[in-house]
Amino acid sequence: MTEEKWGQLRNRLLKTVGQNNFTTWIEPLEFDAVDGGVAVFKVPTNFMGNYVSQNFADLILHELTMSGEQVQRLAFRVAANSPARPAQPAAAAEAYGSADGDVAVMTAPAASSSGKDTLEALQAAPLDPRFTFDSFVVGKPNELAHAAARRVGEGGPVTFNPLVLYGGVGLGKTHLMHAIAWELKEKNPSLNVLYLSAEQFMYRFVQALRERKMMDFKHLFRSVDVLMVDDVQFIAGKDSTQEEFFHTFNALVDQNKQIIISADRAPGEIKDLEERVKSRLQCGLVVDLHPTDYELRLGILQTKVQQQRETYPDLRIADGVLEFLAHRISTNVRVLEGALTRLFAFASLVGREIDMDLTQDCLADVLRASERKITVEEIQRKVSEYYNIRMSDIIGPKRLRSYARPRQVAMYLCKQLTSRSLPEIGRRFGGRDHTTVMHGVKRIEELKLTDGQIAEDVEMLRRSLEA
Repeated sequence: MTEEKWGQLRNRLLKTVGQNNFTTWIEPLEFDAVDGGVAVFKVPTNFMGNYVSQNFADLILHELTMSGEQVQRLAFRVAANSPARPAQPAAAAEAYGSADGDVAVMTAPAASSSGKDTLEALQAAPLDPRFTFDSFVVGKPNELAHAAARRVGEGGPVTFNPLVLYGGVGLGKTHLMHAIAWELKEKNPSLNVLYLSAEQFMYRFVQALRERKMMDFKHLFRSVDVLMVDDVQFIAGKDSTQEEFFHTFNALVDQNKQIIISADRAPGEIKDLEERVKSRLQCGLVVDLHPTDYELRLGILQTKVQQQRETYPDLRIADGVLEFLAHRISTNVRVLEGALTRLFAFASLVGREIDMDLTQDCLADVLRASERKITVEEIQRKVSEYYNIRMSDIIGPKRLRSYARPRQVAMYLCKQLTSRSLPEIGRRFGGRDHTTVMHGVKRIEELKLTDGQIAEDVEMLRRSLEA
């Protein structure tokens, strides 16, 4: 194969793999010869040869075959005139060169010579381009989390470390983490930003132990400028992984490097997470993403409708449909967005306007699933946890204010969120008379108008129960 033909083939590869991958992995390849059905390429390092072999070999082989070359496999040899650099182990190529998308890092190689080859391994698949600050819909439940993420995304001196984002499924934790990474990349392309799930952290740790490559593992994770770990609750109960995470955390904090963590609950509430890890996570800014309220869900739907119109410009949506969906689907944002996507696709296929009849037909299963019944016991448990008292005190006979007020709040929520009658509610609260329940409900209704703390408590509990 001539150099001219290799140049044409490289142009086709550029269109397929994109500029970033091409510049990093394809451009440094130097075609040497075709020998016995083997296409030989010279590479600067063993690591680069391993990575290209695992991630781009099939594509290059396909292009060579389409060009008329009789090639069955590829071989990579370190160029004799390349500067002597330590070859990276194959384990590192497997750990950071995978195309599974779980590690998403945007980085340029470090300027210093120490660890330069290692940091090249962190140039992996891009983060989700949909998850930016511009596409994040802000409302009261996520306002603080969004502001904190924005502040970290600005870069500059580390003001709070770590930033911990926690909340239930589909509330926007991963979206905000990706948005931070995109913002940091835009403002400072030379920054080494590593994003991965806690599961991937554990997987790479176990692999390093098995292959006796712990020094490589430590160097890789402690050479980044920003470490982002998603779903940290995954390492709870895994003692060795927690210990290594603890030491990595300390090493980065000592270097004044930014750490961003997400979890499905507050660090102090993660069962089987070591106390020292909890303590480290709680020493920064811990922010809760509250369950979405009606207004936020409606805002998300309105934003997504505008995006859907790019694909389905002729589809019409009747008045009241978005309001209906925002009211009925309160589980999480992913379910809400998925329902809207299905609705637009279905309406396009049948050629109809998106009205209430079509919505109920198309989303019957989603709407049924969203009709979760809230029980009296669930309300009692949630209220007792919120006020940090025992459930037996909610039900019991004690009339102390510290028990009576939470009990009245629980009765009020039972009246509002369940279909139970007042006598039934009274029986569930230690056999109380229905007039006692009626008095408690009325008292909370009055306090909501005059006591801001009670109003906030009731609203927070309602959102938590409806999430």
